[in-house]
Amino acid sequence: MGASRGSLRRMQDPNCIFCKIVAGDIPSQKVHEDGEVLAFRDIRPLAPVHVLIVPKKHVATLYDAAPADEKVLGRMLALAPAIAKAQGAIDGFRTIINTGRVGNQEVQHLHIHVIGGSEPLGPMLPRKAS
Repeated sequence: MGASRGSLRRMQDPNCIFCKIVAGDIPSQKVHEDGEVLAFRDIRPLAPVHVLIVPKKHVATLYDAAPADEKVLGRMLALAPAIAKAQGAIDGFRTIINTGRVGNQEVQHLHIHVIGGSEPLGPMLPRKAS
């Protein structure tokens, strides 16, 4: 059982695009939804499978996650394999959580990227010559 719609509104940031998606104010291509989590296709996919998994409660960054958020964080990670497979990533996938400026977090609402497809994704970051 998840939070009620009214309690979710109190846990959201009115200026956050992902909170607006969670609230249904901005449309998305949902692939999963339950009381605590929403997963939807990325509007600028980097691979054939590119889904974002977000907590319905606004948590700006992984730095801001509190012990009370452990359950939803675990749920997000536990959902990733089933979502990846259902979207067509049947031979592996990558999960990414970008955090803060150095992590290149574009939307200040914690989210997990689930990325995959039929071909290998390549290196996560280019290796620097030593």
